[in-house]
Amino acid sequence: MVNMRNETNVEEFILEGFPAVQHLGKLLFVVLLLLYLVSIIGNTLIVMIMWMYHRLQIPMYLFLSGFSFLECCFTTSVIPKLLAIFFSGMQTISFAACFTQAFVFISIGLTGIFLMAVMAIDQYMAICNPLHYPSIMTMKVCFFLILSCCCMGMIMTTGLMVKVSQLSFCDSNIIKHFCCDLGPLTQLSCSDTSAVESFAFFLALFLIMSSLSVIIICYINVTITIMHLPSVKERQKAFSTCSTHLVVLSLMYGSCMFIYIKPNQAKRLDTNREAALMNTVVTPVLNPFIYTLRNKQFRVAFRDAVYKMKLFR
Repeated sequence: MVNMRNETNVEEFILEGFPAVQHLGKLLFVVLLLLYLVSIIGNTLIVMIMWMYHRLQIPMYLFLSGFSFLECCFTTSVIPKLLAIFFSGMQTISFAACFTQAFVFISIGLTGIFLMAVMAIDQYMAICNPLHYPSIMTMKVCFFLILSCCCMGMIMTTGLMVKVSQLSFCDSNIIKHFCCDLGPLTQLSCSDTSAVESFAFFLALFLIMSSLSVIIICYINVTITIMHLPSVKERQKAFSTCSTHLVVLSLMYGSCMFIYIKPNQAKRLDTNREAALMNTVVTPVLNPFIYTLRNKQFRVAFRDAVYKMKLFR
């Protein structure tokens, strides 16, 4: 970071945000604030209810609470600054804050991708190997898997940000995005960015496609196993459990592939903003509803929690 500072004349960046709708800033601030609060409250409730009820302290809900906590951190790393842009037009962000935001944003995103693959493996073990599942997927193993996902996300991001930190920034400081994402940031460099862009592209391609391959293999086996279940009710229950995960997967991986798996970031920076908004705002808002509304056990726990709160009052 010290060397990076010595090679750049840029002291702060300007986040362009959404210039076409900036005149609707106050209205967009209210809408975005409501969505942000719904996301934070919904995901926080999932974490709280999971830890309040012992019957929910099983691997599936542990992974779900971990994912919900990541969603809270993910949106908080980006949305407050976007709210400031809409409310007051405060678009500047310091050099250090920009790189910090990029590190947090990317590392949490990668951790979420790894965790999605782990959740698919958990589904595979629960449905395809039910007899061995309790002895293999213990709570200790689950905590280890979650911690491993976090460590891998941070390690991969550190390697990527070290590459970016070696670039020089000495010309434009206007980031054509609402956050300090990797693509828009590298486009501002006055250095040769081809090596960094290639490294980022192949890293994103490898991580996303490898985790997606694990998920696809798991769900192919899960589908085959479910189709051989003797009871129609058992098949419906198993498919209902898996479908919630698949909906979240499609939202998350769809936007990530659109944003990061393309060799030339410069050509599609404008469309990346809309996809990133989907990933950082819409998906975290939908996830609590997708998981809870389709999960009877969680709905019962939620109603019990609400009932206890009323009694307490």
